Amino acid sequence: MTAVIDARGLTRIYGSGESQVAALAGFDLTVEPGEFVAVMGASGSGKSTAMNILGCLDVPDDGTYLLDGKNVGRMGARQLARVRGRTIGFVFQSFNLVSRMSALRNVELPMLYAGVSRREARRRATAALDMVGLSHRATHRPSELSGGQQQRVAVARSLVNTPTLLLADEPTGNLDSASAEQVLEVLEAINRAGRTIVLITHDHDVASHAGRIAHMRDGRIVAVDTRVPAAAGAAVASGGTA
Repeated sequence: MTAVIDARGLTRIYGSGESQVAALAGFDLTVEPGEFVAVMGASGSGKSTAMNILGCLDVPDDGTYLLDGKNVGRMGARQLARVRGRTIGFVFQSFNLVSRMSALRNVELPMLYAGVSRREARRRATAALDMVGLSHRATHRPSELSGGQQQRVAVARSLVNTPTLLLADEPTGNLDSASAEQVLEVLEAINRAGRTIVLITHDHDVASHAGRIAHMRDGRIVAVDTRVPAAAGAAVASGGTA
């Protein structure tokens, strides 16, 4: 089975001469279909640069990045834009909702840009809002929604073009703990339904919702942990069988 992400030896350098900064310095990451992987690191570790490259918002100076088996480094600007629109769903820390539009219209928007008929866009958007538990708030504008609800609308919007990969960049950074937990539960449910997710975060509690945690430092992955489900961990601790 083809990996969704196969990144090897990625480097990204900003500046020149004595002011050069290596944001990525040999970044390696493989993500298989259906995985939920968190990339965790402190500020300055390179995780935002990694997210930009994985999301085809930037290109590396060196290394190879295959996205769903396709070599991103060989793509032109138009191809990269098509990949961002059709292959990747984005969820950002700032919800990026259009304030004058209802939740439903915000979710419909990427489909209308992609040429999906208005009737089909309405059907998919309604189903996506139902998936994140917000079908009853479809007619409300962002200002009428809590921060957690706005982020769940953003998650719904990221799903409607059925992307191969969902990239979530600090998706709980602007939320209180209760709202953050609701968003993370939605992401877990989406992953259980088969969607591949890569979550970028500095917070270990947030990262612990993923199946694997890739720890970043100085522009590279330095360790990878596999999560032990809570039920299994309890059984092992008590001497039982998970």
